[in-house]
Amino acid sequence: MGHREDLLEGAKRCLLEKGFARTTARDIVRESGTNLASIGYHYGSKDALLAQAYIALVEEMSFEGGDAGLTGAPGSLERFREVWTNIVGSMREPGTMWRLSVEIMAMGDQMPEVRDQLARAQREGGRGLTSLMMGVPEEEVSDETADTLGRFYMTLMSGLISAWTFDPKTAPDGDALTEGLRQIVEAANRS
Repeated sequence: MGHREDLLEGAKRCLLEKGFARTTARDIVRESGTNLASIGYHYGSKDALLAQAYIALVEEMSFEGGDAGLTGAPGSLERFREVWTNIVGSMREPGTMWRLSVEIMAMGDQMPEVRDQLARAQREGGRGLTSLMMGVPEEEVSDETADTLGRFYMTLMSGLISAWTFDPKTAPDGDALTEGLRQIVEAANRS
């Protein structure tokens, strides 16, 4: 690996160990075996590097393997339940990156350049979730669908992360989310 990749891997390890706010440039350099100047050269700033590392962690954790192993039909309530059950399962694991999401959301207005970078990644996160739920390749999810259905899924994800961060004992699981969606669909069909 080159310095760019070493920095990204080191930053990911630092995020999982220390979080965004407590990670210093020196921590990343120590963890990556690189030098301070390489952060600015490759990423522009420590915060931009950490934002890229966070995006990489989300991509690795959330959508790895695509829809392999899912048995519910694409677009079905069963598929919805399976996907959210898998995501909730990853939130239960020790040392996951989901707690970082709350920290980064809270810091967003203090770091506009990082916020802008992560906002752009939101669309792709929504595209990935839509692909998973609907059983289609990501490149077939239109921008319009990513901006509507994808944003719906990302909003649900943000709320789920908050619920699991603040009170895991009462946070919903895949079954509860699916039952809530079923009730919404049922009520809409009565209208």
